Amino acid sequence: MENGIYIGLSRQISLQQRMDLVSNNIANMNTPGFKSEHMLFVEKVVQPDRKLEPMSFVLDYGQFRTTSQGPLEYTQNPFDVALEGPGFFEIETPDGPRYTRAGNFKLNHENELVNVNGQPVLDDGGARITIPQTAKGITVGENGSILSTEGEIAKLKIAEFENSQNMEPIGGGLFKANEEPIDPIATRAIQGALEKSNVNGVTGMTEMIEVSRQYQSTARMLQNEHDRLRATIRKLSESQS
Repeated sequence: MENGIYIGLSRQISLQQRMDLVSNNIANMNTPGFKSEHMLFVEKVVQPDRKLEPMSFVLDYGQFRTTSQGPLEYTQNPFDVALEGPGFFEIETPDGPRYTRAGNFKLNHENELVNVNGQPVLDDGGARITIPQTAKGITVGENGSILSTEGEIAKLKIAEFENSQNMEPIGGGLFKANEEPIDPIATRAIQGALEKSNVNGVTGMTEMIEVSRQYQSTARMLQNEHDRLRATIRKLSESQS
């Protein structure tokens, strides 16, 4: 196989991975707190043989998350809480604490505050939050304090991280932290609101069309290269017969 085909295949593989990310972004346009993700590409130069010229491949170096604030949607639901700033809510899971920007909370049958997947929301002490049935006039302060007419019930655990790009998405709007959280200094909670996804639908569709066209262009290049090789082999066969 000629070097050009190897290089073209590396480009197609990278474009397929980019398309997967773009599709996931568009699919989560209406997911509260979702942050769009994008690919990072670099050039990888390989020296296959001392007698041959180096080959320049496309390498998907990794991906990064756009951490810009999503627009706020005011719902007036007392258990909807948006975060303004870089912080995350802490959620209890069987695998340990996980983190999310989605604040569409509700009460389960035990009056525990849970997320949309039924996983308990944790307080600043790492315990589940239970809202007494007698509690009236529930309010959430900017620091995450949950109050009623009877006083403070609990305080939401809001965590910030030195580098949120190191957080690993695990699905369901949750992230696994690969570093210890720090106390919030630039995040405030807003009751009765949800942070919407920061995905721009028009930009996402434009990027999807661009990736599709690049993939088709690479496919045509590979087909032309294949046809050239086949024609060359045929001519060599005819000249030797």
